[in-house]
Amino acid sequence: MGQRILITGTSRFLGGMLAKRLESDPDVETIIGVDTDPPLFDFERVEIVRADIRNPLFVKVLQTTRVDTVVHANVVADELEIGRGPMKEVNVIGSMQVLAACQKAQDLRRVVVRSSTEVYGSEPDGPAFFTEEMGPRGNPKTGYHRDILEVEQYSRDFGRRRPDVSLCVLRYANILGNTVDNPMSQYLGQPVVPTLLGFDPRIQFIHEDDAVEVLVRAVKSDVPGIFNVAADDAIYLSQAIRLAGRIHAPVLPPSVALAARLLGLLPFVPVPVNLVRYLAYGRVSDNTRLKTVFGYEPRYTVLDAIHDFALKKRAERMRPEPSEADWEEDLRRFIDRKLAETTETAGPDPAPTPSGDFPGGLSDA
Repeated sequence: MGQRILITGTSRFLGGMLAKRLESDPDVETIIGVDTDPPLFDFERVEIVRADIRNPLFVKVLQTTRVDTVVHANVVADELEIGRGPMKEVNVIGSMQVLAACQKAQDLRRVVVRSSTEVYGSEPDGPAFFTEEMGPRGNPKTGYHRDILEVEQYSRDFGRRRPDVSLCVLRYANILGNTVDNPMSQYLGQPVVPTLLGFDPRIQFIHEDDAVEVLVRAVKSDVPGIFNVAADDAIYLSQAIRLAGRIHAPVLPPSVALAARLLGLLPFVPVPVNLVRYLAYGRVSDNTRLKTVFGYEPRYTVLDAIHDFALKKRAERMRPEPSEADWEEDLRRFIDRKLAETTETAGPDPAPTPSGDFPGGLSDA
């Protein structure tokens, strides 16, 4: 019998991409996608179940499908997307219900939880690199930070109650590339990117292809533990904005608390409040365990992720507005195809290396 997998959050990037990848795997017998929103793709083998993970009835889905692997990828990182109240319910109540259901699933053998390096927070006295053994610096300052801490606490509780189940927690850095749409890509995609006056932190990404590949391997392998999923290097925020082809504009006040309060009053500036501290103090995680224990070496650097993101934005500027004319539709497809060919032929290290010293070991490797 092949692997039977249930994935929450198939309307989101990681959940949808994982389901799409697993469709072509002959060793996977069944794929169940659970979400209240329409799926990200038109699947061929994925059976979509419209269900709310916050509802206790979710346990019935696991009992009736008898899956042996659960991937919990339904985590909301942007308060602007659905509002703070529903965001907390999905992240905290939803994760609690999913893991409670997993605890009762007798056929379960593996659980993969999508977490975030946000668990470490962003503070002025933060270390150069966060390792998996480190906790947050001080009390959580944002709603998303509190959510992630609770998600991981529920995961640890589940691991203690079901030691027979392999539990893998993946702490993702900000995902960037030419497809993903998230708070960081929306922030860098603005023509004029607002920053905090006097701050230029070191930041870190994981290329979207590496992000999906790590999740696939977590599902297919049996490597329990907590892993930082991030590229090897780091970059200053001002350099990331410049390489993305954007204009750096320090328009937010130098007080982090005041900047967060101001953004809450300016809905036309698409910067989530939870991102403000990151844009002030940054955060860089160590991926040694990902490479030595989990067994995955990221193929792309931070510069590669920014390069592919910049290619996407240039293509969007080149693409004509939709119309009924057939030739314009053909032109849009041609531009998209050429962009994909450029990305494939460029290889894993197409971006130019900026000048300057990079604390944390910026490299082209």
